[in-house]
Amino acid sequence: MRFAAIEELIAHWREQPAPLLGLLHAFHDRDGYLSAEALRVTAQALRLPLADLYGTVTFYHHFAREPGGLQAPRVCTGPVCRLRGGTEMLVALQAQGATPMPCAGRCDEPAPVLQGNRVLVGPGVDQLVHKPAPLPPPNPGGIEECVFADIRQPERNTLAGYRRSGGYEGLTRAVTTMQPAEVVEFIRQSQLAGRGGAGFPTGLKWKAVAEAVGEPKSIVCNADEGEPGCFKDRAILDYDPFAIIEGMTIAAYATGATRGFIYLRYEYPETQQTLQRAIDEAYAAGLLGANILSGPLSFDLYIRRGAGAYICGEEGSLLNSLEGKHPFPRNRPPYPVTHGFENLPTVVNNVETLASVPQILRRSPEWYQGLGLDGKAGAKVVSLSGDIQRPGNYEVPFGLPLKTLLYEWAGGPAPGRSIQAVTMAGLSGGFLAGEDLVTATIDEPSIRSKGSMLGAAGMIVFDDSRNMVEVAHNAMEFFAHESCGKCFPCRIGTQRLTERLDGVGPTEPDAWLAEVNDIGQTMKGVSACGLGMAAPLVVESLVRYFPEQLAAHVSLTNE
Repeated sequence: MRFAAIEELIAHWREQPAPLLGLLHAFHDRDGYLSAEALRVTAQALRLPLADLYGTVTFYHHFAREPGGLQAPRVCTGPVCRLRGGTEMLVALQAQGATPMPCAGRCDEPAPVLQGNRVLVGPGVDQLVHKPAPLPPPNPGGIEECVFADIRQPERNTLAGYRRSGGYEGLTRAVTTMQPAEVVEFIRQSQLAGRGGAGFPTGLKWKAVAEAVGEPKSIVCNADEGEPGCFKDRAILDYDPFAIIEGMTIAAYATGATRGFIYLRYEYPETQQTLQRAIDEAYAAGLLGANILSGPLSFDLYIRRGAGAYICGEEGSLLNSLEGKHPFPRNRPPYPVTHGFENLPTVVNNVETLASVPQILRRSPEWYQGLGLDGKAGAKVVSLSGDIQRPGNYEVPFGLPLKTLLYEWAGGPAPGRSIQAVTMAGLSGGFLAGEDLVTATIDEPSIRSKGSMLGAAGMIVFDDSRNMVEVAHNAMEFFAHESCGKCFPCRIGTQRLTERLDGVGPTEPDAWLAEVNDIGQTMKGVSACGLGMAAPLVVESLVRYFPEQLAAHVSLTNE
C-alpha cells in the first residue's frame, strides 16, 4: 500500500487494531529501511516512548536501520542450508551486503535468499531463481488425509477453486444448523489438539474463551513458523489460504470473537500477498465482515507481519508483539483464554490446527479420530528435510512408524549412506538415533518415551557423514542467539551450553558431563518459556546417543 504523505500513512494505521507492526513495515517498504525520522513520527503517533520503540525495533532481525538495507540479500544459514551451500552463498554475496538469517522455511529447497520482498532459491549464486514453494507431494502411503485432503486440487488458493473442493461447507453447516456451543463440543469430541507443539485440546481452549468475560474477543493464528526444519505452515498458507480463513471464522462463531489476526513470519513475503488476496476475496463474497452468510456472525480479519524473531512463535511473545510491546514471553497464569490480546479473551491456534477445523466440520468427530492408527486420533503434518532423498511435507496418521516415513515414503538417505540421527520438533526436541529410529512411532507418547518430543514435527535428517557434535553446537548457537534475554536461566544457560560444546569448561569428561547436566536441569526447571526448557534436549540427546563422538571432542578440544 502506497501513501501520498506521512500524515496519510499515520492516519491509516492509527485507526487499525495492532497498528505498530503494520506502520513500521509501511515505512520499511516505502523507504527501504527504518530511518530515525520514521521511528520518531511512529513514536509520536502511537504515543510510545522513543527509547522503548528503538529497543523493540532492534530486537527484530529484519528491520534494516541503514539506507538500502531492505534490498541487501539475507542468506539462510539454518541447520539444513548450512549443510547445503548456505555458508558458501553468504560468502559469495557479501559484496552485495549479504547477512545471515536463521532458518527461512524453505528447508526442502536449500538455500533461500531473501532480497526485498522476494525469496530466491537455488544450490548456488548462479542458480538462484524466484519460484513458488513446492506443493506437498502426494501421500505415498495412500492414507486418507485431513489438512492436505484437498490442497492439491486446481486453484485451491482461489475462492472459486476452494468452494469447488468443499470449501465453506463447514462454516455453512456451523452457522446454519448448529449453536456455538455445539461447534465447540464437535471440535472437542474430535480430539483435535494444538499442532504447533503444545498439543492442548482445541475444543477446551475454545470453550474457555467462549465462557470468558470480556469483549471484544479475538482469534489469533500463529503463523510465525520460526522453528528450524519446519515449513508446513508455509505450504498450507500458500496453497490453501481459505482453509485458515474459514477455520478462524468457525472459531469466531464458536467463541463469540469478532476480530482475528494472522501473525505471519517475515520470511514469507509472497505468502502475505496470497493471504491478502484471499482475505479480499472473502470480504467481497460476504464471508468476512458483517452478517456473514446473511446471519448474525460478524468477523474482521487482519494480517500482521512479524519482523524476524524466533521467540515470537511463543504465544505470549506473539501477543506482546501484536500489541506493539517488546516481545518478551508473558508470565502465566493468567492465560490468553482470559487475558490475551489487549488483556481480553483470545484463542491462539496454529495454522495446521485451524486448517483442520473446516474438514472436521464437513464430516464428523469420529472421522477425524479414525485417521490415526492403533487407536490414536488424527493426523499430523511432518516437515522432513536434510539428508533424505525426498524432502517435503507429509501428512501422516498418528502412530505411523517413523521408519516407514523415512524409508518408504521419503526414500531414505542417499545411496551408500545411512541415517545417523533425526531431530524432533525442529531443533527443540533434540535428536533420535540408533534403535529409537526403528521403534519410534510418530505420536507424542512414543517420542516422549525416547526422551524427546514431537512438537511441531519438523524433522531434519543427518546421515553418517555428519559430525553430530558440530550439529549440536550449531543448534545451541541458534538457541543462544534467539533467546529473548528475559530470564537468566535461558539467557545464560544457552550461552554456557554453546561454550561447553566449543571446548570451554571442565577438561575432565565426568566433570564436563556433570556441569552440562546441571545447566540443563536448571534451564528446564525455571526458564520462563519453552525455549529455555527445550534447548537442553539437544545436548542431552547428544550425550545419550553419541558418547564416542562427544568424548573425542572433549579430549581434542582440551589437548
